[in-house]
Amino acid sequence: MKPAIAVLGGDLRQVYLSRLLEADGRHVMTWGLEKGGAPCAVPLHQALEARVLVLPLPVWRDGALNLPLTDTRLETEDLWPRLRTDQLLLGGMTGELPPRLREDFGLTLLDYYDREELQAANAVPTAEGAIALALELTDRTLCGSRCLVMGFGRIGKVLSDRLRALGAEVAVSARKYADLAWVRAMGCAPCRTDALSGALGDYDLIFNTVPALVLDQRLLAETREDCVILDLASAPGGVDFDAAARLGRRAQAAPGLPGKTAPRSAAAAVRESIYHILEERGEYM
Repeated sequence: MKPAIAVLGGDLRQVYLSRLLEADGRHVMTWGLEKGGAPCAVPLHQALEARVLVLPLPVWRDGALNLPLTDTRLETEDLWPRLRTDQLLLGGMTGELPPRLREDFGLTLLDYYDREELQAANAVPTAEGAIALALELTDRTLCGSRCLVMGFGRIGKVLSDRLRALGAEVAVSARKYADLAWVRAMGCAPCRTDALSGALGDYDLIFNTVPALVLDQRLLAETREDCVILDLASAPGGVDFDAAARLGRRAQAAPGLPGKTAPRSAAAAVRESIYHILEERGEYM
């Protein structure tokens, strides 16, 4: 028998996820998503009876469950004691949760966001969202624009490929020699992330994907005043925004684009990751 699944909180990704699960014939319950119009809404105590609980991405903000689509606040420390040891908890970006979750309560919590198939799928809406945002902020076409993509991870690979397909002149910075070789093989200009000084004034758009400070005040001062800088990385990000403001640079943080620009596609990727987890545990038929 397929286990009942309760989707607790989150943003529009979880709303679409609940609809997709319901369309698959799953027994679905939702809580904390009423502003998003999620189906199968039930009281919290009923949702907590489900065998599988899908928590938000990220699971918490400021010590409480991540609940942007409800006016209710649920402290995580109030949630854990209400759960059973035979339940399976699936959450996104769970690394920030305290280890006592397992030690004190004996709960099983797995991270659906930490899986490679979800990370790869998320790179596509992130790249497309970054391009859409860049078009809103710039007064030129991407075709012919000189773009720098900082970092050659999953997002950097997809983004540089999409930009090049649109006719942009693309340079990609990386630290590893192997990555620099692949950048060149893709038809982009390779440059070392630790040797950007002296070339930043050439770019119309800069996209950062590195989750560590790269563009500090010294390097930001080398960029043109009309250059658009987008930071796609998760906190703490790679751009010193205080320095950018002092210098009058057009820099904007843009984390979490899949949930903002393509929640339906992001939800489909989460569903696939959840099904893979259940299948590997022998709980999905």
